[in-house]
Amino acid sequence: MRQMGKKRCAWVPEQDALYTAYHDEEWGRPVHDDRKLFEMLILEGAQAGLSWITILRRRENYRVAFDDFDPTVIQHYDEEKIQSLRENEGIIRNERKIRSVVANAKAFLLIQKEFGSFDKYLWSFVGEKPIYNHWKSSAEVPAQTKESQALSKDLKKRGFNFVGPTICYAFMQATGMVNDHTMDCFLFQA
Repeated sequence: MRQMGKKRCAWVPEQDALYTAYHDEEWGRPVHDDRKLFEMLILEGAQAGLSWITILRRRENYRVAFDDFDPTVIQHYDEEKIQSLRENEGIIRNERKIRSVVANAKAFLLIQKEFGSFDKYLWSFVGEKPIYNHWKSSAEVPAQTKESQALSKDLKKRGFNFVGPTICYAFMQATGMVNDHTMDCFLFQA
């Protein structure tokens, strides 16, 4: 539930209810559900070159367009489906980003098969528990870390696209692998 009048991380525009709800209810909270992790990785990749709010406002459209982020369905998308997605005004219609979702679904399923779950694979990059940082301000928060660089390198090796180290770090923050709520934020945890 959105907390009115609470101090939040500086990147959150107080007047935007969708953004504050995302910050208050999702960002930085550990995610262990494979489908949700896949969704967030895809959405972070879609955000490349854009603002997060652009993607956040389209998230429901993405869920419909991409079969609720079911990788077992997405892996079978054909050219007709890809072209229909390119015409879908509710999502970012960049062809490379759309095609990356299909490639990422296939790579995701291979990781699930190898590790038992995408969750188990991902969380191994942070020692199976969240990294809690102690940033005084958003200006101190890095764009990438050695962990996000390692994750990016391994994901790319496994066939993923739109998973550079900066995208991976944003993904790690969003899914609670890293907790970067600043020390003045009401959600900061020591």
